[in-house]
Amino acid sequence: MQINRVLLTAVGCVLLAMVTIQSGASLAKQLFPIIGPDGTTALRLGFAAIVLWLVFRPWRALPQGRDWRSVIVYGLCLGGMNILFYLAIERIPLGIAVALEFTGPLAVALFSSKRKSDLVWVACAIAGIVLLMPDLTSAQGLDLVGALMALGAGACWAGYILFGTRTGKQASGGITVALGMTVAALVLVPIGAVTQGIELFSWQVLPLGLLVGVLSSALPYSLEMVALRNMPTQAFSVLMSLEPAVAALAGFIILSEQLTLLQWAAIGLVIVASIGSSLSPQKR
Repeated sequence: MQINRVLLTAVGCVLLAMVTIQSGASLAKQLFPIIGPDGTTALRLGFAAIVLWLVFRPWRALPQGRDWRSVIVYGLCLGGMNILFYLAIERIPLGIAVALEFTGPLAVALFSSKRKSDLVWVACAIAGIVLLMPDLTSAQGLDLVGALMALGAGACWAGYILFGTRTGKQASGGITVALGMTVAALVLVPIGAVTQGIELFSWQVLPLGLLVGVLSSALPYSLEMVALRNMPTQAFSVLMSLEPAVAALAGFIILSEQLTLLQWAAIGLVIVASIGSSLSPQKR
C-alpha cells in the first residue's frame, strides 16, 4: 500500500508538472502583445534562474575548469529551446508547437534504440510531423515559419538532453538546471531588455513574468525531480509523452485554440511514437 501511495504521488507530480508548464506557456502567449516573445523569454528565464538558485543553491558545487564547457552548451540549448518555442507559439497553436518540439527528445530516444522493430515508432513520428507541417498551397494553412521554429526548439531540446546528461554527472539535477538556466538568462535577458526597453520592467508585466517563470520552469522541473526519485524512468517517460495532448487542451481551454481532427490525429501519432520509444530497450 505504501509503495502504491508513493507511485501515485509520483504520477500526480508528473501530471501536475505538465499542467503547470503548459498553463505557463498559455499565460506567456498572452504577454506577447505587450513585450513580445523575446521579452517574455527574458522574464521567464530571469525569474526561473533566481528561484532555482534560491532552491538548489548551486554555489555549493560549482563546476571546475573544463566542466564549464558542458554547462555553457547545456544552458545555450536551454535558452535556444525557450526562445524558439515562444517564437513558434506566437505563430501556431500551442498543441501543435509542443508536438513538433517533441521531435527532439523523440529523436534522441530512437537513435539510441537497439531494435529494428522501433522503425515503427520512427514511421509514426514522421507521419505525425508530415501531417502537422503546413499546406503551402492554402492561405489558411499552418504558418511555415512557426512550424520550423518549433522543430528548431526540438533540436535544442535534443542538445539539452545530451549535454544535460553529461553535465548532470558533475552535480545534482537541481544544480545542473539552475546553472543552465543562469547561462540562458545571461544571454537572453539582456536581449529582451534591449528590444523591449522599459516596458519589460513595468509593474503590470513583472508579476506575470514571475508567474510564467514559476509555472513554466521552476515548479515543473522541481515536480519532475520528485517524480523521478519515486518512479521508474521508463514510466516517467511514458507519462511525459502525453504532454502534446495536455498542451493542446491547455491551448483550447485557455487560449481558445481549436485544432482540426487531422491535427489531433497527427498529435496522437507523435504521442504513440513517443510512448513506443519510451517502452523500447535503450542502449547505455
